[in-house]
Amino acid sequence: MSLGLEPPQLLKKCLYYAGRKFDFEVNRLRLPNKAEGQWECIRHPGGAMAIPLTPEGQLVLVRQYRFAVQGRLLEFPAGTIEADEDAFTTIQREIQEETGYSAGEWKNLGKFPLAPGYSDEYIFAFLATALERLETSPAQDEDEDIEVVLMTPEAFEKSVLDGVGVDAKSIAGYFMAKPFLT
Repeated sequence: MSLGLEPPQLLKKCLYYAGRKFDFEVNRLRLPNKAEGQWECIRHPGGAMAIPLTPEGQLVLVRQYRFAVQGRLLEFPAGTIEADEDAFTTIQREIQEETGYSAGEWKNLGKFPLAPGYSDEYIFAFLATALERLETSPAQDEDEDIEVVLMTPEAFEKSVLDGVGVDAKSIAGYFMAKPFLT
C-alpha cells in the first residue's frame, strides 16, 4: 500500500491556537475511510537533527532539560526549522549552538514523522562527520539548559536498552545512521 497523502475532508474548524513553536487545532473531519469525528493536531514546521560522530568514533549528544517531562533527556542536537531556513541550514546552525562543533561532512539520512497520532511534524536526520571543535561556541537560546555528552555507539545503545531517558527522535535517528558508523 502506498504511503501517499490522503487528506481528510475538513467539515468544521473548531479551535485554533498559534503558538511560538507550533500551532494547535481541533477540527471536525471526515477521514478517507468515511469515519467522521473531532481530532486535535499540532501543526509544526518540522525539525532537523544530526547524529554527530567524532573522528575517534564518539557520538556527540546533549543532555537537555525538557520542561514537559520535568527532567533531562539524552538527545542528539536538533532544532525547529525556522521560516527562512531549510532543514540542512537549521541543523548546521543547531549543531554549533548546542554542541560547539561544526561538521565538515554531512549525509542526508532521510526524514520521519515524529508523532503522527497528533502532530504533522517531520524530522530530517543527518549524519555529521569530520567534526571540529569551534574556538568559540555560539550563544545558546535563553531557554536551553544543555550539557554536551560524548559516548560510544555501544554506550548509547546500552542507554536506550537500559531505559535511560533518551528521546524518540534520537533513537530513530541513531538507527538510521547506524549502517554508516564505522
